[in-house]
Amino acid sequence: MKIRVGFEIVHSFPQPTPLLMMLNVHPSRELDLIEPDTVTSWPPTLIDTYVDGFGNVASRVLAPAGEFTLRTDALVADSGIPDVAAWNAVQHPVEELPDDTLVYLLGSRYCETDRLVADAWRLFGQTPLGWGRVAAIVNFVHNHIQFGYQHARATKSAFEAYQERQGVCRDFAHLAVTLCRCMNIPARYATGYLGDIGVPKDPAPMDFSAWMEVYLGGRWHTVDARHNHPRIGRIVMARGRDAADVALTTAFGPNELRRFTVWTDEVVE
Repeated sequence: MKIRVGFEIVHSFPQPTPLLMMLNVHPSRELDLIEPDTVTSWPPTLIDTYVDGFGNVASRVLAPAGEFTLRTDALVADSGIPDVAAWNAVQHPVEELPDDTLVYLLGSRYCETDRLVADAWRLFGQTPLGWGRVAAIVNFVHNHIQFGYQHARATKSAFEAYQERQGVCRDFAHLAVTLCRCMNIPARYATGYLGDIGVPKDPAPMDFSAWMEVYLGGRWHTVDARHNHPRIGRIVMARGRDAADVALTTAFGPNELRRFTVWTDEVVE
């Protein structure tokens, strides 16, 4: 299948302001780009790209004063295969994990393992190792948090989502990531496009989505605590320890978000 993805984001800056961005499709999906996801700006401004420490495509720009628009529109080839549940994936002992997975066992800005480890072992200590334990955590988070855009808060952590029992997709992901780490399962935060393909259309405006990836059986697997069922057309943009590592835009000065539009639609031929 083919999926049309893109966005238009408009900020207003009172003065020229450095801006970091993470708005490209992840390099792991680069070969699937039928039409490139080149980020353009208005007014036209030089945008430099680089690869960050987590392997994501990032970019930087000196945004001019006034309204500044960032936009892309790309066409992506996708298998159309839903997320796969890997019930036979084994959990590795910590001492046998690859070195590059160990950082995803540690606490981070939004994932306070130290504040949730006791509850995690109380809730999941008797669950089967491996995918069964991940499934138990995902089921718990899915039922524990009530989804609602009105519950969004940029500073909300996994522990706060656990206490408040309300949030958006990033809060589902943060809590699931944290509980997995507490149970010695490497887990990382992922963000990207996820359209309403194969499911009833959500009446809310389209947005970027967040989910997690867990390391079991020698590879990373996609898991989504908010939706908690296999989805089609998931296109990853960035991965990191939590949302702080994969912020869409980070401005080094005052600004106002004027407009934010995202699209991700199956192209019917």
